[in-house]
Amino acid sequence: MGLVAEDIGPALARERFLGGGSVEGSVRDPILSSWQRCRSLGLSPAGCELPYTEELDLEGRLVRAAGPVMDRLEAMFAGRNMNISLADERGAVLERRFGDAAMARRLAPIQSVPGFVFAEKYGGTNGIGLALAERHLVSIYGAEHFAERSQSNACSAIPVRDLLNGRIEGVLCFGFPYTDADGSLDVVIRRAAGVIERRLLEQSSARERALLRAYLDARRRVPADGSAGGTGGVTTGGAGGVAAGLTGGVGGPGELAASGLDWRDQMFLKEKATELISSAQRAAVEVSLPGGRRVTLLSRPVTSASGVQGVAIEVLLPSRRQPLTVPTGADETPGLLARRDRSPTAPPSADSASGPLPSHVTARPPGAPSGTTAEPHVTDQAPGAATSGLVLVGEPGVGKYAVAARRRLELLSEASTRIGTTLDVSRTARELAEMAVPRLADYVTIDLPEAVLRGDEPTDPRKDLHRTVVHGIREDCPFYPAGERVDLKPTTPQLRCLTSGETVLEPDLRSATGWISQDPARAQRLLAHEVHSLITVPLLARGIVLGIASFYRARDPAPFGDDDRSLAQELATRAAICVDNARRYTREHSMVLALQHSLLPHAFPEQNAVEVAHRYMPAESGVGGDWFDVIPLSGTRVALVVGDVVGHGLHAAATMGRLRTAARNFAELDLPPDEVLFHLDNLVGRLDREECGDDPAAGNTGIIGATCLYAIYDPTSQRCAMARAGHPPPALVRPDGTVTFPDLPAGPPLGLGGLPFETAEFPLPEGSQLVLYTDGLIEDRHRDFDTALEQLRRALAHPNRPPEETCEAVVRAVVPEHPADDIALLVARTHALDPQRIATWELPADPALVSTVRGSVTRRLADWGLTEAGFAVELLLSELVTNAIRYGTGPIGVRLLYDRTLTCEVSDRSSTAPHLRHAAITDEGGRGLFLVAQLSQAWGTRYTAEGKVIWAECALEVPGGRPGPAGVPLAEVSFDDIPAI
Repeated sequence: MGLVAEDIGPALARERFLGGGSVEGSVRDPILSSWQRCRSLGLSPAGCELPYTEELDLEGRLVRAAGPVMDRLEAMFAGRNMNISLADERGAVLERRFGDAAMARRLAPIQSVPGFVFAEKYGGTNGIGLALAERHLVSIYGAEHFAERSQSNACSAIPVRDLLNGRIEGVLCFGFPYTDADGSLDVVIRRAAGVIERRLLEQSSARERALLRAYLDARRRVPADGSAGGTGGVTTGGAGGVAAGLTGGVGGPGELAASGLDWRDQMFLKEKATELISSAQRAAVEVSLPGGRRVTLLSRPVTSASGVQGVAIEVLLPSRRQPLTVPTGADETPGLLARRDRSPTAPPSADSASGPLPSHVTARPPGAPSGTTAEPHVTDQAPGAATSGLVLVGEPGVGKYAVAARRRLELLSEASTRIGTTLDVSRTARELAEMAVPRLADYVTIDLPEAVLRGDEPTDPRKDLHRTVVHGIREDCPFYPAGERVDLKPTTPQLRCLTSGETVLEPDLRSATGWISQDPARAQRLLAHEVHSLITVPLLARGIVLGIASFYRARDPAPFGDDDRSLAQELATRAAICVDNARRYTREHSMVLALQHSLLPHAFPEQNAVEVAHRYMPAESGVGGDWFDVIPLSGTRVALVVGDVVGHGLHAAATMGRLRTAARNFAELDLPPDEVLFHLDNLVGRLDREECGDDPAAGNTGIIGATCLYAIYDPTSQRCAMARAGHPPPALVRPDGTVTFPDLPAGPPLGLGGLPFETAEFPLPEGSQLVLYTDGLIEDRHRDFDTALEQLRRALAHPNRPPEETCEAVVRAVVPEHPADDIALLVARTHALDPQRIATWELPADPALVSTVRGSVTRRLADWGLTEAGFAVELLLSELVTNAIRYGTGPIGVRLLYDRTLTCEVSDRSSTAPHLRHAAITDEGGRGLFLVAQLSQAWGTRYTAEGKVIWAECALEVPGGRPGPAGVPLAEVSFDDIPAI
């Protein structure tokens, strides 16, 4: 809080504010909020008349506690222009002290005489009023005051609280010329307020000690035949009273061990005793201890010599076979527990079980005779004897504070397990509201920026707020509904909370003009529903404000206090961490999902071999590494591949993308399935070694595991070759609806290395369906594996169904309700290439036959209506056949395939592959493959068991598409049968 000269900064900002201008950023947030409240209250800077009251408690506990502190401060500031004032919780000044005694004569009465009320609603922005409004240390300099009369002054003020209940008992304020401002004054005023608060607490402790003395005096006056006379050990109780008897005291822990009360039993007894004290009623309550014993707690009213009323709690324990050792000599230390004969058959009543002590214990006035105290007397106890002793003595009001404090701790403990059970932002926010209602508040609303709901970091949390949660004891309370955009005005507690990043408490909403100004009509409806107090807390995590949580009270007529504010702030802080974790997870999940979708195929290339449908479903726990692909191959064939990378998250998705890219590259080599898996296996092993590195302590896990199924379908032969690496086998659906799971050699998962993969071939008639999937479809911890396979079999057992409908049926029937692993599903229905579109020739390795092949090809192209492509195809085949005759081994095979493209294939028994090269000007050869590459859209070499195939694809101006029903060439199609109009 810096000091600014009066002719700049606050002075000009004050003038602009009073003139109706905007001063945000020019004035500190607490000052601006106070100015706005003053203006909404209709205060005038020239007015601000302070009321005077004579109803001052000048002999009260606050004045008594502050007396020595005020004396010390007066001496400390002797000779300085320092005005030290003490005000009560209303803002009425109780006492004034001056560093210079002459100040009392020259200052105006409102600055020198007790009795004036400095509450903000009367005096505007001033130290005492702002400290009561902000509820923490404040400093005001010069023009920051709202009233004209205080422009040359500065002040620091701090609330003084009762440490037992957290309520503000008064305000300590330093007033001085603003030119004398010193940062060390904040330290002094904090320490002084702390001493006053400690002395207030000591007053409560003194009253409790007086109650304990009254109780013990009464016990000493008990006749010798009624009690053993031991007073028991005494300590100050931290839970709402003074503990005695069962705290260990002077009797030592030995007697407690003999009675069977360990420290857990003692703590439990103190908690129950505190509840009895807070109830302020006489009672006898049977209690089951954690150790298994059952005891009785007795409560008895006690009045001290000064008239303080309290409650004493005694415990009655059934005796054991080993009686407690109680000193009997007058010179021995009294024991912890006094003995009385009790009947163990039933819990004693509050009247009969209290022994010879009177029902209401009253201390004798000072100086009165104490009566006769009997010497302790112990006899052998009968089996039905019992032991009693004092547990706690305290005031009922203090006991209520202790019970409330314990319940707050219980709420926080429970919140740590109930908030953040999921990684969903909206659900986490709702868990905070459900945790707070009704134990802290009656209604809770939570507003989050749209960016947080998306998983992004908010740039300005004050903008684009959306009501995310509305939760309360009733559903008809007229808050802004969930899902609606919320535009907050600067004067609202919520926006003040967002701007400052601090909790804002509005004890009385009826006088909260900033809150009412947001929506006066709605505010009146809320007040009509008895909503009267508000705490707004910023959801702050890792320095980022994620939103606002607003806690409203309705049923309890008492306003929220500082303890409630602290509890709300602690709850919101814990929830904010969970919300931020959920937000970051949402962002990372969205990023991984976007990466996963970008790495999966968006559309498959056009081909006629199979009709394809697919599904990808991420797991509930996150995106994994499942993938699939459809890759067109030479000779109208197609490769179908499905894979799975173990794990979830970014690493699995990135690994999946690398494997899919590698699989496409290996497929371009026209390798058989087992060789593709072999190369993928080597790749995974190499990647795993590279990622793990040489240092196992680096924490790099590498690729944990991956599986793959690779299949190649040939529509010319209607056969499918496939191999798998640790992947589930596919399902084959015959045209008649019969479903089988082929016995395909399993093969090891990718990355193990050293083990072979095997390829198996199966006939697939046209209209069959090949169903490939990942293990997430059939593996579920809540379902047997065989059951899942049977469900899949039933879902697939339908003939003549399109692949899209098959995917839908499988998703409905087989996919688990809450998948623990992601699922990839690929359904391919096979087609066959019409034999009329396949032409084959076989010839010996004779160069003279090249012209014969060209003529045969030209005639077949004419039959297919592809005369225009004849020249390029003839030239292609001439080069390829000549190359095979010259460098290969006969016999030579020639095949033409008419599909979407025209494929020319030349095969021989040699395994040597041709290579494209640039021929020099003087070279006689080396230009044949260059011509092939120029005349075709793609060419390559495919190795077979008998040798190799060199193929080239020629693009067609009109794609061949699917053949007609009878396989009639397009050139022979007639339109003569179309009737006239």
